[in-house]
Amino acid sequence: MAEETQPKNNKRFRKDKPWDTDDIDHWKIEEFKPEHLEQPFTEESSFATLFPKYREAYLKETWPLVTAALEKYGISCVLDLVEGSMTVKTTRKSYDPYSILKARDLIKLLARSVPFPQAVKVMEDGIACDIIKIGNITRNKERFVKRRQRLIGPNGSTLKAIELLTKCYMMVQGNTVSAMGPYKGLKDLRRIVLDCMKNIHPIYHIKELMIKRELAKDPKLATESWDRFLPHFKKRNVKSKKKVIEKPKKEYTPFPPVQTKSKIDLQLESGEYFLNKQKDKKEKK
Repeated sequence: MAEETQPKNNKRFRKDKPWDTDDIDHWKIEEFKPEHLEQPFTEESSFATLFPKYREAYLKETWPLVTAALEKYGISCVLDLVEGSMTVKTTRKSYDPYSILKARDLIKLLARSVPFPQAVKVMEDGIACDIIKIGNITRNKERFVKRRQRLIGPNGSTLKAIELLTKCYMMVQGNTVSAMGPYKGLKDLRRIVLDCMKNIHPIYHIKELMIKRELAKDPKLATESWDRFLPHFKKRNVKSKKKVIEKPKKEYTPFPPVQTKSKIDLQLESGEYFLNKQKDKKEKK
C-alpha cells in the first residue's frame, strides 16, 4: 500500500493570523480621508476630453455644480467652449490619488449625454463606469439602428430590465453605451450590449440573469455548478447555404473558333443573293 503523502511543513504559511478573522470583508473599499495623506502630490495629473456641440448649453448651465462637486476632492476643472473640451487637474489640496481618475470618468460621462445628478455618483467608492463603443460592430446603418433599438425595447422596458438585474445605470447615445454601477454588473452589461449588436437578443441574457439571481438565494447551490439550471438557446434562423450548380466545362482547343458566316455568305450559299438581284432589275424596268 502506497504511503499517504503528507503536506509540506512550511512554517512561513502555517503561522497563526489572529488579525485575519471571518468577520472581515476583504472586498470592502476603505474610505480615503485627507488625514491619510502626509504630503501633497509631487506632480500634477490632468485629463481632458472633447464634447459635442449640442452638449455645450447643458454643460455651461451645470458647470458650477461640477466645480463644487470636484472641490470636495481638491480637483480643479476647466470648461473650454472655444475648443469644446473639459479638463480636470489635481491641486495642492488633492488628497485621494484615485480621485483624478474618477474625475476623468465624470467628464467622459458628461460628454456622452449622462445627466450631472447621475454622472456625479461615479465619484463614490464602489461605483465605476464603462463606455462601450458599438458603432464599428455592424456596417449596415439600418441594421445598426434596429439592433441598438433592441437595447431600449418598447417604451424602454428592456433597458429598465437590464438596469434592475445588473444594478447599473445605462444610457444609449449615438455610437456608444454609457454604463455606471458595480464592477460585476458592468461585466454582465457589457456582454449583453456587445451580444445584442452581434444579433443575440437581450431577452436571452435577461432570462439567464433572472435564473442566476434566484439560484444565488439558495445557500446549498453555492458550491455547485449552475449549468444544468441555465437555459441553452440554439439558433433557429441558420442561413442555409445555396447549392452551387456546376457548369460543364467545354473541351479545350488550342485553335481559335471558326468564324461565323455573315448574312451575305449564307445568301450566296443558298442562291438567294442572285434571285434578289434579278428581282431588283425587273422592278427597275
